[in-house]
Amino acid sequence: MNKMTQPGKFSVSAILQALAVAGMAVSCTSIADTSLTYPLVDTNQTRCFDTSDTIETCPVSGETGFGQDAQYQGSAPDYTLNGDGTVTDNVTGLMWGQSIDTNGDGEITAADKMTYDQAVSYTASLELGGYSDWRLPDIKTLYSLILFDGEDPSGLSNSGTYSIRPFIDHEFFGFHSGDTTAGERLIDAQYVSSTKYVSTTMHGSETVFGVNFIDGRIKGYGMTGRHGSGKAFYVLAVRGNSDYGLNQLTDNGNGTVTDSATGLVWQQADSGTGMDWSAALSYCEDLSLAGTDRWRLPNAKELQSIVDYTRSPDTTNSAAIDSLFTVTSITNEAGETDFPAYWSSTTHKNLHNAKKAAYVAFGRAMGYMHGDWIDVHGAGAQRSDPKQDNGISYPQGHGPQGDAVRVDNYVRCVSDNATTFIAQPEVVARNQVEYTLTGEETSSAGNAQSHRPGRPQGGQSQHHSHRPHSGGNQDPFTLMDTDGDDQLSATEVRGPLQRDFDRLDSNGDGYLTKDELPQRRF
Repeated sequence: MNKMTQPGKFSVSAILQALAVAGMAVSCTSIADTSLTYPLVDTNQTRCFDTSDTIETCPVSGETGFGQDAQYQGSAPDYTLNGDGTVTDNVTGLMWGQSIDTNGDGEITAADKMTYDQAVSYTASLELGGYSDWRLPDIKTLYSLILFDGEDPSGLSNSGTYSIRPFIDHEFFGFHSGDTTAGERLIDAQYVSSTKYVSTTMHGSETVFGVNFIDGRIKGYGMTGRHGSGKAFYVLAVRGNSDYGLNQLTDNGNGTVTDSATGLVWQQADSGTGMDWSAALSYCEDLSLAGTDRWRLPNAKELQSIVDYTRSPDTTNSAAIDSLFTVTSITNEAGETDFPAYWSSTTHKNLHNAKKAAYVAFGRAMGYMHGDWIDVHGAGAQRSDPKQDNGISYPQGHGPQGDAVRVDNYVRCVSDNATTFIAQPEVVARNQVEYTLTGEETSSAGNAQSHRPGRPQGGQSQHHSHRPHSGGNQDPFTLMDTDGDDQLSATEVRGPLQRDFDRLDSNGDGYLTKDELPQRRF
């Protein structure tokens, strides 16, 4: 019997799920349970994906990819502009300061960014909307704003106009890319939280967690920036619901743990072994535990909700999760005893493809830096890995911090009575923001046109990249591109590019394009 049509379940969500499985059209907006102290906002992912790209029709039961994020809909994002510089999140009950223009000059630039200490002081002394009880959000509160219909622009450097959908609703909340006119990268849109990592990263750096709302990740950031100055971040202030982010866990004695704060029921043990993303989806869809088979792979926000940021491998000799849960030990890339990352059902889409899915690191978030494998972003980071083995090895990690790449992550399944299964969800598309790059930037950097946050340029136009061909004397890229397909395979590159191939291949497709290479090389 299909798990979504079991007899004896008469909740509204179960009825809707049964109708959806039967092929009947279902349209609904999930309503938040006001009894919850930690209600989760849905990821807003309404498109389905295979292991490489967007697909028009979502998989059905028994097909590869069935049970992914878009097919399980929770409380849809719902915000109210209050007309006084504040925004109310109607799901969480939290009130936010709308702007990140902290110096009040009417523009968003690097001058608006603050160090951790400055952000704590700024929010504590803020008077806005008639309230003075503002605070810097902790990492779980800040992460409540992330939306995974966003598109990661990492790797852009070639000239052209790009339409990018941020991982936050920029029509309600202050958003901007990095200030490229001040030498920042396009993707330097990190927002700071009040949550410090209980351990350290980068060989001993004091670290604070933040959310990057342009590339869709949680990372731990060293609090000392370049040249010894404090690292600076964008800042959003929040007030209300001081219990938000606090779990209320109960061991049910049957292999499950209930979090009454979120309304979620969790598999107490994990999968005990790693597997690729498609297998992870199937593992949870096929799970029968505690008298029910209504289990699914959690989305990224659900998975992050059970991170315990007071714990880490270095400080508590444990994973960053409550001791009620059982966690399999692993040996990490540095040969240390560690704890795994767990797959989410959420695809982490970039502007090129949909080959990666989001995961949350409950052990160290490893990276290869300066010849060593180290914890670069902290237990509790959320990053992304390839959904399947593409045959490419990553002996020195991938990306600017040499992120460890693990195709076989672990799994912990979730269940609840509120999430609605929709076999073929209606696609919701937020507006995008338009950026123009000059082509003179270094990799992952760009000169963005100065757009006020909350004012998308270019509406819902699709991403398009203008990639000019060189004329006259051929540049080294063209000389190496022996088959003339405007991309370089591992067998075509020569010199330093051979050594850095995996790191530069930002979309993991096994090829290098000009927009993935540092411009100074060509």
